[in-house]
Amino acid sequence: MACVATAAFIAGPGTRAAATPSPAAPAAGASLGGYARLHSLAALSARRLDTARPVAAAKWGTGDPVEDPSRERQVLDTAALQAREAGADPGATVRIFRDQIEANKQVQRALHRRWDADPSVAPKLRPDLTEVREAINRVNVDLVRAIADSAAARAAPSCAGTLSAAESHVRRIGHLDRPRTAALTRALRSVCTAGAPRPGGPHSWSSGLSAWAAPLTMFIVQQQQVGVGAL
Repeated sequence: MACVATAAFIAGPGTRAAATPSPAAPAAGASLGGYARLHSLAALSARRLDTARPVAAAKWGTGDPVEDPSRERQVLDTAALQAREAGADPGATVRIFRDQIEANKQVQRALHRRWDADPSVAPKLRPDLTEVREAINRVNVDLVRAIADSAAARAAPSCAGTLSAAESHVRRIGHLDRPRTAALTRALRSVCTAGAPRPGGPHSWSSGLSAWAAPLTMFIVQQQQVGVGAL
């Protein structure tokens, strides 16, 4: 029963899963392969943010702070180890995971403020934090793999615009609310390594969209033919 309750908390009442169907449009100058890899990274980041609600519920009313330095260090050390095993850059992986952790805490704090202001909307059940963290660990494994697989896309000059396009699609399909929208941007802050800062918002990719109409249509058709779409 505890596992069922924990899964319900991760989904949340009236929310939809962050996992998305086939990617939408890439930014001009990006490859479709690069866009798909960054889209996977953004979707996994949104899925990880879904765990902020059960974590916040497990801590709310107990006096336990949102910050847990010991747990955070464990996550970062494990991510670095898994990155080495996957042939990824441990330093880049840890930077991205630091942002993921901060984004998760950002959502937790927003939820605690809401529940403190109106206890009637607070969760009635307290999920098992150990079970929630096991779910987070499983997402972390996939996230490390996505970071490793997207190295070339993250280093490309077009990364910032491509990632913004992917983020916008994940946000729209996942119906992210305002706190999670802001947190997703925070979670993806260190993804691009090409040096150019990311555009200011998730809609900054639209100017080059028309150039991708034909290849995008072919890409979507190919995805549908092979049954690819879910993470």
